[in-house]
Amino acid sequence: MEEENSYIKMDYSLLTAEERLAKVNEIIANTPPNKLTSYYLEQMAIYITEPITKEEKKEKKILTKNRMKTLNDREVSFEGLVGKLENGEDGIYNMIANDKNILFKPKKGITEEDIAEIPPLKELVEEINKVEEKAKEARGKRAFTLRKHLIQMRKDQYEIKKTYKPIIYSSNPIKSASKINLEEHITIDEKGLVHSDAVINFYDEKCISAILCNYSKLKEDAWEKVSSDIKWFMEDFDALVDAAIKDKYPIYYDLIIYKIDGKQNAEIQELLYADYGIKHSVEYISSLWRNKIPKLIAEEASKEYLVWYYTNVEYGKWKKCGRCGQIKLANNYFFSKNSTSKDGYYSICKECRNSKSRKE
Repeated sequence: MEEENSYIKMDYSLLTAEERLAKVNEIIANTPPNKLTSYYLEQMAIYITEPITKEEKKEKKILTKNRMKTLNDREVSFEGLVGKLENGEDGIYNMIANDKNILFKPKKGITEEDIAEIPPLKELVEEINKVEEKAKEARGKRAFTLRKHLIQMRKDQYEIKKTYKPIIYSSNPIKSASKINLEEHITIDEKGLVHSDAVINFYDEKCISAILCNYSKLKEDAWEKVSSDIKWFMEDFDALVDAAIKDKYPIYYDLIIYKIDGKQNAEIQELLYADYGIKHSVEYISSLWRNKIPKLIAEEASKEYLVWYYTNVEYGKWKKCGRCGQIKLANNYFFSKNSTSKDGYYSICKECRNSKSRKE
């Protein structure tokens, strides 16, 4: 634009639409009307609206071609469908139960672990950071060129990752539960949290959610297979659910039964209201099923393992609750942290504190 008409100069150091509008008004006031062709007026309009467009793109208000592809991928990803279906993950498993040709596109991204493990990816990310710094200072055509370059470099990230870590597409998360390898190595980190390297375990709430969503199929697959690990895995799971939910949270326990029986959230809402006089929203019921209940079960599994480990393997630190008098493990699962206390925990256990809160 400056090459074709030197007397019209845009100041690209101005970053807001208001500043650029004032600049354009100044240009128009000092330019003969016959020189303000439709071409230059159009360019000035683009000059004014460019900051607004950038902001809207940043806030994801404008659906560019690249953004639309990302959204479409996300909508058909496993995670995207989980977020949309009323029953969450169980809705997906029910949907694919009789159709093994459905493929789910996994949600993919570049993680810190990917960067650390893939040298070419690390080099590219470092280069992207350098170009991003240059792009912040660039103006006009150079800024445009750098932005185009950044887009291509970011696309290249995924191609590099795909080469080193091919994406796995799944048609059915659980085909034959009896063939699942249940061997595991359990560790306790410095925060006292329990971790397992098994594909499916009781300490990860996402795994618990998957077990609950596939409960009927898992029980069917384990039926009368006494020699199969999955048989005893499900027996342990039933005992874990009883310990974590049955007596402490009867409403949640009934909700589990209803979901396993295939009832929809709207129907469960009415059943819970009839039995307990409480009417939760269908969204809250879905959240309980997908988040709260799996978390409670996973926490119970961690508690049981910690008690076993610090009783039979290693001597642990124990603490007597000032209210119920029970001796429990000095761990964040049992006592809330208190920086003012000598041992770092409150004198009253979590169970007593929570029961008091519920009464109040």
